[in-house]
Amino acid sequence: MMPQVMPIHRTEDSSDPHAAPGSLEAALLQLVEQVRQQASEDPFRNPVLTVALAISRRMDRGEVTEGDLDGLFRSLRLQALEDRAARLRAYVGLSEEAGDDLGRAVPLVFGETADDFEAVRARIGRPRFAAVFTAHPTFGMPKAVAHLLAEAASTPSPEARRGLLTEAAALSSRPDPVITLNDEFEQARFSVQHGRAALDGLNEALLRAARERWPDRWLELVPQPVVIASWVGCDTDGRTDIGWWDTLRYRLESKRTQIERVLAQLPDDPAAVPVRRLAEAARDAVSRQLAVAPKLGDDPSLEAVHRFALALIIERDRAQTEAGPLIAALDAAIAGAADDESRLKLCVLRAGCAAHGLQNGLPHFRLNATQVHNAVRRTLDRDGDPTDPAQRRSHLASINALLDRVEAVPVDFGALAAERASAARLMMTVAQILKHVDGTHPVRFLIAETETGYTLLAALWLAEHFGIGDKVEITPLFETASALEQGVHVIEDALRSAHWRRYLRRIGRLVLQFGYSDSGRYVGQLAATFWIERLRLRITEMMVQNGLSDIELVIFDTHGESIGRGAHPASLKDRLAYLAPSHARRRNREAGVKARLESSFQGTDGYLLFGSGPLARATVLRIVEHVFAPGDPPDDPIYAEPDFATEFFTGARQDMESLVDDPGYAALLGTFGPNLIDRTGSRPVARQSDAGGPVAITHPRQIRAIPNNAILQQLGFLANSMHGIGHAAARAPDLFRDMRAQSDRFGRAFSLVQHAAAVSDLDVLRAYVETLDPGMWLERARRATRDGRREEIIAIAAALDRLDLAPRLRRLFGRLTHDHLMLHSVAPDLGTMSLRLTLLHALRLALIHRIWFLAVHIPGFRPQAGITREILIERILRLDVASCLKALDEIFPVAPDPTLGLNFGEPPGPRGVGTYETEHRTLFEPIGRLFALVREISGMIQHEIGSFG
Repeated sequence: MMPQVMPIHRTEDSSDPHAAPGSLEAALLQLVEQVRQQASEDPFRNPVLTVALAISRRMDRGEVTEGDLDGLFRSLRLQALEDRAARLRAYVGLSEEAGDDLGRAVPLVFGETADDFEAVRARIGRPRFAAVFTAHPTFGMPKAVAHLLAEAASTPSPEARRGLLTEAAALSSRPDPVITLNDEFEQARFSVQHGRAALDGLNEALLRAARERWPDRWLELVPQPVVIASWVGCDTDGRTDIGWWDTLRYRLESKRTQIERVLAQLPDDPAAVPVRRLAEAARDAVSRQLAVAPKLGDDPSLEAVHRFALALIIERDRAQTEAGPLIAALDAAIAGAADDESRLKLCVLRAGCAAHGLQNGLPHFRLNATQVHNAVRRTLDRDGDPTDPAQRRSHLASINALLDRVEAVPVDFGALAAERASAARLMMTVAQILKHVDGTHPVRFLIAETETGYTLLAALWLAEHFGIGDKVEITPLFETASALEQGVHVIEDALRSAHWRRYLRRIGRLVLQFGYSDSGRYVGQLAATFWIERLRLRITEMMVQNGLSDIELVIFDTHGESIGRGAHPASLKDRLAYLAPSHARRRNREAGVKARLESSFQGTDGYLLFGSGPLARATVLRIVEHVFAPGDPPDDPIYAEPDFATEFFTGARQDMESLVDDPGYAALLGTFGPNLIDRTGSRPVARQSDAGGPVAITHPRQIRAIPNNAILQQLGFLANSMHGIGHAAARAPDLFRDMRAQSDRFGRAFSLVQHAAAVSDLDVLRAYVETLDPGMWLERARRATRDGRREEIIAIAAALDRLDLAPRLRRLFGRLTHDHLMLHSVAPDLGTMSLRLTLLHALRLALIHRIWFLAVHIPGFRPQAGITREILIERILRLDVASCLKALDEIFPVAPDPTLGLNFGEPPGPRGVGTYETEHRTLFEPIGRLFALVREISGMIQHEIGSFG
């Protein structure tokens, strides 16, 4: 029996202060609140489905129309954007007084040795932090909305902020329909420019302070405490659609941007004229090179490749290939400048060039360990898997023998064009970039899924083979559960090689990358942070044991802006402290290991932190406050209870690993989850089946990490950040409560669970699970009174029964519920999902149900290309709507058969007669409109949560 609810059009009140009394929004929010309260007395009824059913019935009666939803969506978008702008502003500390005043960084950077010139020179002359702009598929909102949101977050005036957000709310929340690699590069460059301007501001503040302290020596300083890097256009891990010419073109674009920065900031001083001439000549030469570069998506002919290669070679000297001549020209200009202000501007420019060379952002290249193995296998001439423990030693011996006799070979563009092994081709591309674009700094070479020291030695052989062994920073990425456990052994195996030890000495640093998205989704975010920190501590010990404490340790954390990707939700200050715990940093200092931290900023969400001048300055200031924080905090009690920490996080990890292998979890993620979200990046789409639909998901590994996380967000339950914590805490509840209250490290980590709980709701998840249960639909059919509705519902139930998802999903829901109840028993103060977010889920369920009602009216047709009517309906139940509508356009064409009425000289054969305007008008077009609304709600849910994936 349905609980009594007030009619929507008569409601006079709402619990949301933003909603106008008597409005549709106010009525729906009150309905959500009312049904929630009733559900506490009726545990057998799902409040979210109850609201969805109430909305659907009112749509049936015409009380709520698609036009009404347009106004409702605009209001809900505005509120979500207002909250998100406020959170962004607070997150970077811009809401504080003088929150972006970079002059506040000077005392921290100079530190206790502020009167010691040489000590200050050393402190500011070495990069302590790198902000790395990455292009994971997280471009979840339109570029126009992102720019308005960043501008609004930067605006102190509430009136001006609301005006900007009102403009943004009038736009769709769905991502731009086409997102190419060029789009990603341009968005990265837009934010990098703000970041570089903020770094210039930081360096200027440091130089001004130095000028006051040391008026005779300040010109000697070249500050570069923070740098910027990017792998946009250079990340070929898991994709084959980036040609080597694309990577070269992006590096040339970055080079031209850097040169244009120099030209734009040169003071109007006669001493700067030689610098201007040098830079203008370089800019013009790079522009000529770019004019003949193949464009994105081209399959260039050999002639086009040859033309591009000749332009790179012919213009090489004019374009400059390393920053030395430009820096020398700046040195001369500084010495001859007319006044201190001109000298200051030139010093800031010099610092930017010293830190970034001839690039707007330092380049990072990335590929997969398997690609490295494949490239070396043909030379190594041995079979077998290097990751197989039984073959580990023989592979290490073989690659060391290969390194013993490695000889550098020349690289030309013809060889590059002919190369088929992706790792060899990428290493050759790096060699050509160092030779023809910018060889100022070593280039980062990241290797995903590194699980054996052989991978590092194989990459070293490739680098030595192509003559760039001293110019490539070979960097393992540890992200899988086994890699986090075996990471130290990977490094130790490499260190047993004299070649690797000599390489580290030459390059001067050991560079490691930690991934949070994959580790978080497989072992859980809280467990991941423990295993990552433990590995960092063990690597510090290993460096000391191997006499490597005098080389730099670089830690690159490729987390993201969502808690599903490892970010901290409270503030940027907490995020930096969460990623680089004070205990690990102190152990580095005690061991005498100089550490450099690097952190990724991913897609739209990450770029927002640099989305305007004020936001970028505030972000840079928070970074400086973190890396130059004075002294050490007191000992954290979590480190005095190693048994508790190990048992707690091991238990959480085991529960999450078990969940990942649960068939119900794959069914939850894969049924219609991938179709709830739009494509949010340039990475190629998922594989398709022979029938044209998506491949059935049988394990989460078939979904990339970011869509995996995004689906959990869209289904209203962030299992990757919460699951297993309840069971782990219940093993020692009193100690858990003590740690939560007394340990900054543990409490900061547990904040991820608190944030996840505030945007999660078991009732919401249950509503999605029950929507896929034919039993629920049959119960609904028993109570249906609308003409024809019972037949529609029975048809839906029959189709769902064929999918046979319900048993697995019910068991999964029980598993998740059990752990979540245990979590609430030890942490009863966890937050709950807001009324507004709950309403969005209910609205979307109502729209999904209406799509299904229409789908069962699709007329019968003869099977075409393996597609039957039953298969088509089942695919629509999985929300594979876009490809189904495309198929329906072909099966039921609107345009008449062009052969009708033509005499082909023989008796006419059978043809389709007539067209299907009615079916398109009454079925297919409404399904398309409703599905667009479903995806629009997904975009609004993203704003409510504050990130994608």
